[in-house]
Amino acid sequence: MKKTLAMLLSAALCVSLFAGCSGGSSSTPDPETTTPATESQTAEETKLSGTVVTNGSTSMESIMGSLIEAFKEVQPDVQVQYTGSGSGAGITSAQDGTADIGLASRDLKDDETGVKQITVAKDGIAIIVNPENPVADLSIEQIAQIFTGEITNWSDLGGNDGQIVPIGREAGSGTRDGFESITGTGDACVYQNELTSTGEVIANVASNPNAIGYASLSAVDDTVKALTVGGVAPSEETVLDGTYAIQRNFNFILSDSTELSDAAQAFVDWATSTEASDLIAGAGAVPVA
Repeated sequence: MKKTLAMLLSAALCVSLFAGCSGGSSSTPDPETTTPATESQTAEETKLSGTVVTNGSTSMESIMGSLIEAFKEVQPDVQVQYTGSGSGAGITSAQDGTADIGLASRDLKDDETGVKQITVAKDGIAIIVNPENPVADLSIEQIAQIFTGEITNWSDLGGNDGQIVPIGREAGSGTRDGFESITGTGDACVYQNELTSTGEVIANVASNPNAIGYASLSAVDDTVKALTVGGVAPSEETVLDGTYAIQRNFNFILSDSTELSDAAQAFVDWATSTEASDLIAGAGAVPVA
């Protein structure tokens, strides 16, 4: 009897030890050390959908094209629309809610209320002439004298004999506002033509040997020649270090009172991150992220 009882106690002890060992190797996670998957998700992993409306500066067309195309890979179900109607219209569209994001190639003025700006990039305003023009460098003072009509012939600047044809942008253009503010020519410029887009200015200068205009550095191509200003050429480096004098900000304009949709907020966050910097530089502007 005693022998049988001893055997039963021994068997019970073995079962207990086996259960204890099995419990130590259990794959059941410790709830105190487990992080829910939602906490480790990034914004890029959160898939969104919807339409984001942007409207404004024509000078930002190249940048917006690059950003929109690349963002499509991050958020394929989000459609970002761009309309180039000028900086003034872009600011108004953010104020009245007809656009999620206004685009302005200048900073907000004191009387433009109800909105805020986020600087996406910096841009040089290139002074452009026809490639046949031998003039290569002008000072800001000479540029101001040309556009206000004080200097009217290229021969006065070391060029060929020919009547200077100043070409600019329409009222409300961010490029015009930036150019006139920096050169001190506001309300004093005498333009042969006032055009509604950067592309039109470039095309007009390219077709006229005596023309001079200004355009976003990001849009300048080999159909025109960009002058040095005070001996400094417009480039990403000289805009970033401030040595090129004629430059301005590229801004997103957002309403102070209306919250962005998740899709629009995601686009703003992505476009102003370091992830988009190479795209902005590739479009000819200087990223600030």
